[in-house]
Amino acid sequence: MKSNNTVLVALFAALIVVLSLMPPIPLPGIPVPITLQTLGAMLAGAMLGPLRGALACLLYLALAAVGLPVLPGGRGGLGAFFGPTGGFLVGMVAGAFVTGWLARQLAARATGAWMRWAGYVTACVIGGIAVVYAFGVPWLAAVTKMELSKAATAVAVFLPGDLIKAVVAAWVASRVERVWPLLGR
Repeated sequence: MKSNNTVLVALFAALIVVLSLMPPIPLPGIPVPITLQTLGAMLAGAMLGPLRGALACLLYLALAAVGLPVLPGGRGGLGAFFGPTGGFLVGMVAGAFVTGWLARQLAARATGAWMRWAGYVTACVIGGIAVVYAFGVPWLAAVTKMELSKAATAVAVFLPGDLIKAVVAAWVASRVERVWPLLGR
């Protein structure tokens, strides 16, 4: 990996850490709080592409695994991966990869600013929401011994906020791409 790629991966891992410093907002009835981590995963995938975006999320998770307090609420350590949010954490890596791959397929090939932005939004919604939920919901159901349908219904409260994150990530990625094209590299 070239040094500029290493720097970008580290920079976006740091961005995810900063977004994780926002205090988590607990919700009644579900052991998963509202955080800004997925916004970081969406940005990493959309702006760095599939491999570098996934590596940024993986580096963030490695920092958490070794015990650094980089997770929301100042948590860290392997225990976080075995709790109710563990599936969502692991899903961020796959979500960033899918977001980056779709961004390359949709946004990078789009003509016109609106179509490019729509490509980024689509990539962020599919990768940053659907893929992350595909990992997180079954894990949440297994850890809490909740039915899968009940776990899916419980996390539905996150959808409006996650859709806003997808729009914000798409807007940032499309604006940055105009002056600093990272996706094509």
